[in-house]
Amino acid sequence: MKKFIVEGMSCAACQARVEKAVSELKGVDSCSVSLLTNSMGVEGSASSDEIINAVVNAGYNARVIEEERSLSQDESDISTSAYEEEMLKDTETPKLKKRLVSSIVFLIVLMYITMGHNMLNLPIPSFFHDNYLALSLTEMLLAIIVMAINNKFFVSGFRSLFHMSPNMDSLVALGSSVSFLWSLYVVYKMCYMITTGSSNMDLMDIYHSELYFESAAMIPALITVGKMLEAMSKGRTTAQLKSLMKLSPKKAIVMHGDSEVEVDIAKVKVDDIFVVRPGDSIPVDGVVVDGESAIDESALTGESIPVDKSVGDAVSAATINKSGVIKCKATRIGKDTTINQIIKMVSDASMTKAPIARIADKVSGIFVPSVILIAIIVVGIWIYLGETLSFALARGISVLVISCPCALGLATPVAIMVGNGVGAKNGILFKTSESLEIAGKVNIIAFDKTGTITSGEPQVTDIYNINGKNDEELLQLAYALEKNSNHPLAKAIVKYIEDSGVNTTITELKNFKEMPGNGISAMLGYKLSHAGNKKYISKSVRIDDEVEKKLNDFASNGKTPILFESDDTLIGIIAIADVIKADSADAISALKAHNIKTLMLTGDNELTAKKIGKDAGVDEIIYEILPDEKGKIVEKLKNDGKVAMVGDGINDAVALTYADVGIAIGRGADIAKNFASIVLMNNSLIGVYNAITLSKATLKNIYENLFWAFFYNAICIPLAAGAFSYKMNPMLAALAMSLSSFTVCMNALRLNMIKLREPIKNNS
Repeated sequence: MKKFIVEGMSCAACQARVEKAVSELKGVDSCSVSLLTNSMGVEGSASSDEIINAVVNAGYNARVIEEERSLSQDESDISTSAYEEEMLKDTETPKLKKRLVSSIVFLIVLMYITMGHNMLNLPIPSFFHDNYLALSLTEMLLAIIVMAINNKFFVSGFRSLFHMSPNMDSLVALGSSVSFLWSLYVVYKMCYMITTGSSNMDLMDIYHSELYFESAAMIPALITVGKMLEAMSKGRTTAQLKSLMKLSPKKAIVMHGDSEVEVDIAKVKVDDIFVVRPGDSIPVDGVVVDGESAIDESALTGESIPVDKSVGDAVSAATINKSGVIKCKATRIGKDTTINQIIKMVSDASMTKAPIARIADKVSGIFVPSVILIAIIVVGIWIYLGETLSFALARGISVLVISCPCALGLATPVAIMVGNGVGAKNGILFKTSESLEIAGKVNIIAFDKTGTITSGEPQVTDIYNINGKNDEELLQLAYALEKNSNHPLAKAIVKYIEDSGVNTTITELKNFKEMPGNGISAMLGYKLSHAGNKKYISKSVRIDDEVEKKLNDFASNGKTPILFESDDTLIGIIAIADVIKADSADAISALKAHNIKTLMLTGDNELTAKKIGKDAGVDEIIYEILPDEKGKIVEKLKNDGKVAMVGDGINDAVALTYADVGIAIGRGADIAKNFASIVLMNNSLIGVYNAITLSKATLKNIYENLFWAFFYNAICIPLAAGAFSYKMNPMLAALAMSLSSFTVCMNALRLNMIKLREPIKNNS
């Protein structure tokens, strides 16, 4: 994805204009513009120069943040967050503050004359007493200064108007300019009246009733107040992402021979050995090579309890060492570290659009032209009803400046950004805005069993010998057959045997063959031996009733029995169990309480699957299925509603893709995370419940924002037009517009107060 900063956007109409201009380019597959971060993400083969030219031709400016490209070794050391920091950098607030302070200085003088003297009889120099033409000229000069200070509204507004794509700045520019030009006309009229001998009383009536210089100056000044409040609240909505960026360490202590040297994080290389002392942050992703410690991983996973680490365990950048000194070997650096991948994922999500945002986009595209047309009609109606041109213009100007497309444009992205930030803080990563929205609409969830509902770390639970054979003979056979297998059950058996102290000298092994889903065969010396499930072993030896009963007992208790046979003789059974995670049942119960149907999909046998499914509390259990069948089942489930698939392995990739929302959990395979639209950094199903809870809250917040934006315009535009005999001052209209966007942003910030559930850790 190519990323750009877009300058000059002021409302959703600008956003729609830029998106349309870039989307029409040949080679652009998709374009998403964020009004919240003033950024744009573009997918496709179009060059950066072509994209920037399209933005410029639309009336705005753009510059590249980051392009997909082949990075050199030195470039790859650069943290991804450096790009994201540029995108989130608040450059507008300081400029707006400077403009506002300058405006206020001259506005105070102007308001002193128009309100202080004219309404409250506050003192002014004697030269101005009853000199209405001089007072008018002074007001005009002060208004010109304030308008010049805020010239950005007029440049952007009229440029967009000339490009036939009026935006919010166009409304401000038109409202202020019409006020000024009408008042300028009145000044000329006063000059003419003086030359024709009109009385000072006639001049006073016109001066008090028809001049709008204060409105011409006050409108852009008040809109600047609103813009500054909006910019400040935008900054708060990105606070979670900024806090993630601050977590990235800047220094590391690297071993150079026998000495320790502190270096910049960019100079750390893969395979470097680095030292982390208690209280220090892990500088890059790595693996512990010496020492033991407890690591606070709350920044990544949301889990507050430190995780014990020893030799061979992985550690992640930005997590904190809470106890012993450890030495680690760097495995991933720079933009490849977990923390920087999280930052990039959250940042990319802010550049995508939720489906609900299309409602605001469609409205915003026609909103500003409609408001201009309404303002013209309002002026015409009041003139037709016999009111003065001055009165009619005041109503039309009020309509122009009170309308707020910004509130519509910000309604969705501010809530999405805050929701994403809260999720990232709690170890929930939404890859797209669409996934954040759809998760809250899910009413069916399918779970993988191994590693998702269960811990995914099988352990040997039972050893069963047949015909009086001793344990050592069975274990030696099992070790010889399983040693060369990478299957999780094989690894559990090998680990158990190695820990048991049994002699593991392997008899000469030949013709080793592994049949996925069935078992293993090999020649041990001169004996053909097999290990595997009942179906596979029964092809070599007969399974008698006693063994059959034992197999059923194991399976009914959620244990997987592995049978071992050698030279046509059944030697014994090793039973293995994968225990349910501590909070799986609790999470599934919480999901069911929200009327969400739960299923478990597994390739395991019927008895084991039913035992695990019953303990977990799922509504339906589908067992003995292959990985591709999971995908077909998920696709069929979509006929009954919105479906989420939760998995952690390669065999879940197809199902994760077919689901409306794919959720990859915890320590799962990278391929599962690549195919999922939501990634849970911790290994708990409570994260699924939290993701859906957060999605529902964000969706509710978006609806509230959209309601406020539509309600505001539906009520305020008629009032500004003079409905119900209400005569709204254009300055009041400008103030009301300024507060509308601020209200939407502040409402979105309430998402930071949402309470999510803490995972329960296994006793082990």
